[in-house]
Amino acid sequence: MAKKVEEFLVYQKAVDALDDISALVKSSAIGKDFKLRDQLIDACVGVIRSFREGFGQKTDRLFAHYLYYSRGSSGEVRGHLEAALVLNYITQLDFEKRDARYEEISKMLTGLIHYLRRSDRKNRG
Repeated sequence: MAKKVEEFLVYQKAVDALDDISALVKSSAIGKDFKLRDQLIDACVGVIRSFREGFGQKTDRLFAHYLYYSRGSSGEVRGHLEAALVLNYITQLDFEKRDARYEEISKMLTGLIHYLRRSDRKNRG
C-alpha cells in the first residue's frame, strides 16, 4: 500500500482533472456564472479533499468511507458539467472530455474502495 497519498494514480488523476477544470472555467462562460463556477470547483476539490482526509484514517474501512465521499464529489462534478453543457457554457466536446475523466476517476475510486473493504486492515499505520 502507498506510503503517501500522492502515490495513488487515482489521486494524481484527480489533481490533474482539477487543473483541467480550472482552465476550462477560465476559458468558458462557466466563469461568469459564479454559483455554478464555485460549485464545480468545490466538487473537484472535494474529490481530492475527501481522498486525502480518508488516507489519514487508521483503518482501511475508514479510508474507504471517505472514498465514498470522493466518488460522490466526482458524480457532482459530472452533474455540474452537464448543467454547463445544457446552459451552452461549454461545447459537447468539452463536456465529453471532462465527463470521461471523472467517470474514470469514479471507477478507479470504486476499485480502491472494494480493495480496501476486502483487505480490511485495522491499523494502516
